[in-house]
Amino acid sequence: MALESASGKDDKHVPDLLEELASGVPGVLFSYWVSADGTQRRFPYISSRVSDLFDVTPEELGQDGLLLTELVHPDDVEGLRPSTDESARTLQPWQYQARVRLKDGSYQWFEGHSLPKRLADGSTLWFGQFTNIQAHKDLELSLRASEAETDYQLRFHQLLASLSSEFMDSAIGDIDAEINHFLARIGNFFQLDRAYIYQFSDDLTHMTNTHEWCRDGVTALKDSQQDVDITGFHWWQQQIRDVLGRNQVVFVEDVSRLPETAVEERALLEEEEVAAMFCAPLQVRGVVEGFFGMDSLTVRHWRGDLDDLLVLVANMLAQAVERFRLEQELLDQSILDPLTGIHNRRYLEPRIEEMLAHYQRTGEGLALAMLDIDHFKQVNDNHGHLAGDRVLRHFAGLLQGQRRGTDVAARYGGEEFVIALADVTPDQACRALQRILELVREQPVCFEGEAVPVSVSAGLVHVTDLPWETLSSDALITEADRRLYKAKGSGRDCLVDASGPIRS
Repeated sequence: MALESASGKDDKHVPDLLEELASGVPGVLFSYWVSADGTQRRFPYISSRVSDLFDVTPEELGQDGLLLTELVHPDDVEGLRPSTDESARTLQPWQYQARVRLKDGSYQWFEGHSLPKRLADGSTLWFGQFTNIQAHKDLELSLRASEAETDYQLRFHQLLASLSSEFMDSAIGDIDAEINHFLARIGNFFQLDRAYIYQFSDDLTHMTNTHEWCRDGVTALKDSQQDVDITGFHWWQQQIRDVLGRNQVVFVEDVSRLPETAVEERALLEEEEVAAMFCAPLQVRGVVEGFFGMDSLTVRHWRGDLDDLLVLVANMLAQAVERFRLEQELLDQSILDPLTGIHNRRYLEPRIEEMLAHYQRTGEGLALAMLDIDHFKQVNDNHGHLAGDRVLRHFAGLLQGQRRGTDVAARYGGEEFVIALADVTPDQACRALQRILELVREQPVCFEGEAVPVSVSAGLVHVTDLPWETLSSDALITEADRRLYKAKGSGRDCLVDASGPIRS
């Protein structure tokens, strides 16, 4: 056959019958020749349909076969020549798939099949065809996308089921940690950088970050997001109203494209390096009390159904938040004094044990004072029990106002109170108690237009006052109580520490 010649020069006049046969084939028929040394490559024959598809002619390809290679997508061209070289070496059938640029500039997938034959001069000649397989690729991609979507939805609902089970199985007091665990798993699932919960104030003028998860290396914002004034965030205020009114998700795909009305919001988010964010409302007992949100530090493509997925997540979180609140209410009822609102004896004693353990580890001082309102029975007898309650609440508030974040104040019983001071020397503890006694003396309680004078007596003990081997919360309280009664016996309105009575 003329097609089997090494140079292809005898193939100038392909019979019309061959061309007619080629036109009836759903693809492009060709013969492809490579010289023995691999330096020359051409198509001795290629059907005229190639001109209909690509910006190249059979005549051009008859001179230079690499012209077709130049139309192959850059991502697919790398393996093309090695595949023909391997087929030439082994004389095994050649097959290859690649995207090829059409006349309109778009790319479509084609697949080539051919059988090689070694010629007498050592060159190789292939006979085959390549066909458009774009429809097959589209179907393949569609099936893969469908499988991926099915897998995604399955994994998402399995995650929610797992988290729901963990919430239900969590013990009382563990729900706070479970919420943080929930945020971590959701943030990782969506491959985001932060996940958090904010709570609105009753008047919607402030919001507070109550729970937060951050990916490793991402700056946490929780500490700086407490009681944030949002009255100046007018765009955000409108989003809140939309959340309240229509229960819709706030979705910011690109922070840099926020409207002009969100100048302050955009500045804050850019300062926090947030590129995209979305928030879903948290409804607790039918009331929107906050929102669940996630941040991305990069702009990215988002799923079209992300709103629906977030609503499912938010609904589950809302249930967890409601349970957390109920547990907090129950906990508060058990550890807070209902009359004064400060902690009670049940809360106090384990906290003192913790403070003692810290002292024993670090050597940081600890002092404990027992305080008693002087002549409290006379207040009740002379002014009534409502006046007595007013005095108790007044003194509890004053005591709370004087304690630091590491200190503990509690109502011990009746008119007796305790304050435990962390990381103090004996002198520092003494001065702190003297300030309290002075403030009580200087601030009489007003009841029904009458000033009711109040004073307190106090017994103060420092950990260094007791032998190391006998240190315990009971030992501290017992010694403070003993010194309190010594203060009462010394005329009241004074403080007794290791040195004896001190009046200010």
